[in-house]
Amino acid sequence: MKKYTLLLTVLFVCLPAKHLVPLNWGDVAGVLGADRETAAKIGRLGTLAESLKAADNLTPENEYYIGRAVAADIAGRYTIYQNRALQNYLNKICSTIVINSPRPDIYKGYHVAILDTNEINAFATPGGHIFVTRGLIACASGEDALASVIAHEIAHIQLRHALSSIRNSRYMDAALNYSKEELGRSAGEFAAILGDSVNEIITTMVLDGFSQSQEFDADAAALSLLASAGYQPQGILEMLQSLEQKQEGGKGFGKTHPAPAARITNVNKSIRKYKVNDTRSYRTSRFSTAFR
Repeated sequence: MKKYTLLLTVLFVCLPAKHLVPLNWGDVAGVLGADRETAAKIGRLGTLAESLKAADNLTPENEYYIGRAVAADIAGRYTIYQNRALQNYLNKICSTIVINSPRPDIYKGYHVAILDTNEINAFATPGGHIFVTRGLIACASGEDALASVIAHEIAHIQLRHALSSIRNSRYMDAALNYSKEELGRSAGEFAAILGDSVNEIITTMVLDGFSQSQEFDADAAALSLLASAGYQPQGILEMLQSLEQKQEGGKGFGKTHPAPAARITNVNKSIRKYKVNDTRSYRTSRFSTAFR
C-alpha cells in the first residue's frame, strides 16, 4: 500500500496536471430547499438513533449528510465559482494530501469547491466538503501555500471540529431518545431539529469561527499533512504572512480565525521538525497555468 501511496504522491507533486485524472465534485445544492430531497435525507437519517445507541457516535454516513446540509447552506450564502479547470486543480491537491493522511477514506470522499467572492476565507464541513474563496486563493504565492490552506481545512474535518458544536445538542438528544418509528411519525419535528443542528455548525464555522486552540491544532495537523504529501510545510508560513498583509479586520478570515501573527508564532514552535526535499520547482509552471 505504501508504494502505491508514494507513487500517487509523486505523480501529482512532481508531474504536470495534464497527466492526472480529475477528482469529481459532488453536488451540495438543494439539500434543504426541495421537499423531496429533505424527505429523502430524513429517511437516510432515520436509523441515526439506532446507530448512536449502538456506537454512541455518528457514523461516517451520518457525518456526511449533516455536513452536506451545512454545505448546502454555505452554497446558498455564496455563489459557486464556475471554473472547472481551477476546481479540478484544487481537488488534485486535496486528493494528494488526503491519500497520505490518517483518514484517507471517508464516506463519499473529500471535495473542494470555490466560492465566487473576493472575501478571504475558507470553510470545511463534516463529511469532507471544503470551500475556498477566490479572495483566499489570490493570496497564495505558489502551490505549496495553496496546499497549506487545503491541508488546514482537511485537518478540521479529520479532527471533527465542526461536529463538536452539536455533540451535546438537542439534535443528539432527539436521536438518542426517538425510536425509528417515532422518527417516521415525527418527520417534520426531526427536520426542524436537524435544521437547528446545522445552524449550530454554521454559527460556529461561518459566523464565529472555531476556537483558537482548534485553529492551532488544525495548523499543527496541516504541517504533518503537507510534509507527508511532499509539500513544503513552510507553505503555511508563506500563506499566513500573506494573510497578515491582507487581513480584513472583523471580516472574513479576520473574523473567523485567530490573527495570522499568533498562528505564525504557534507554527514556528513545531515546523523545524519537518524535513522535506524541496521540489517546488516542479509545481511552479502548473500553479501559473491553473489561473489562466
